[in-house]
Amino acid sequence: MLRVLVVDDSPVSRDVLCEILASDPGIELVGVAKDGIEAVERTRELRPDVITMDVEMPRLDGYAATEEIMIAEPTPIVVVSGSMSRPDIEKSMNSLRAGALTVIGKPPSPQSPEFESAAAMLIETVKTMAHVKVIRRHRRKAAAPKRTSRASSGEVDRRRHFDVVAVAASTGGPPALLRILSGLTADFPLPILVVQHISAGFSNGFARWLDVSVSLRVKVADDREPLVAGTVYVAPEDTHLGVGSQQRIALSDHAPVEGFRPSATVLFESVAQSFGQTTLALILTGMGCDGVEGLRAVRHAGGQVIAQNEATCVVYGMPGAAVEAHLADRVLPLDDIASVLDVVGRRALRDRQVDSATPPCDAEGV
Repeated sequence: MLRVLVVDDSPVSRDVLCEILASDPGIELVGVAKDGIEAVERTRELRPDVITMDVEMPRLDGYAATEEIMIAEPTPIVVVSGSMSRPDIEKSMNSLRAGALTVIGKPPSPQSPEFESAAAMLIETVKTMAHVKVIRRHRRKAAAPKRTSRASSGEVDRRRHFDVVAVAASTGGPPALLRILSGLTADFPLPILVVQHISAGFSNGFARWLDVSVSLRVKVADDREPLVAGTVYVAPEDTHLGVGSQQRIALSDHAPVEGFRPSATVLFESVAQSFGQTTLALILTGMGCDGVEGLRAVRHAGGQVIAQNEATCVVYGMPGAAVEAHLADRVLPLDDIASVLDVVGRRALRDRQVDSATPPCDAEGV
């Protein structure tokens, strides 16, 4: 029996969440809390298997409560947000950074035609996240000077030239992407394309959160826009992301691939076809095996694949599947992946400086 604690300051929302969860015979509702302070206290008392956490609450909000719980009593937390406002989206994303596993929207009222599907999604999410092993966090201190890992950077073949970076992630992806992108400067010379599996309604807010948090420009991709260096293109909600003719963004609403839209496999296959051996693909934390067939295409085209290592993953499903299929050229922790991208970027900048400084040959000089 799965023991769940519901945290929400709204009596109406609490009742709806409790009714949905109690309807499943495999779930036991062990308690409720009406704010973050109560959430921390009830977690310590009840030791639930999973917590559903509201975002905006009095006394202590969901983000701060998540931080406290992950320090004192590490527990799988599902953020349940009822607002798509910028402040609430930011708090939801920061809650993931603090250790929450995923974020979903609050179910509508029982009278809504979308209620049944939303209720089923809540139950499925709670059950799935209960099996994720969470780790104890430590209180944040003043940021130490960033240390570059020379060993991991040296693993990159310095003779290789890359023109694009393609990234796929699922559970645990937002904070992982933030950590990687934070290590890059605004003059990073390659475009970066991202497929992040995230709940309906959160793609735009996720991109905005990254955009204000890192030096690079981050945006939701628009169909047929040209790829620009130093820009991160996030797949729109429920839409496949790829690269089309003239190396422009190509969006599609084609059928989901292995249940996913956007699909990591679609992204990787498309980028491999357009960029070939100058493709660098990153497969990060996430459940399932989305992306494996796409990585096969990247390797076949001569591109390189880096998988996040198990120790730094929230869930080792996607990178683990790539490693098991022998598709990863490197298996690295997050900070080392950031170091690799730094090396790749500096190499690309040097190549461009050399190209621009080399005068063209004239006919008489040949």
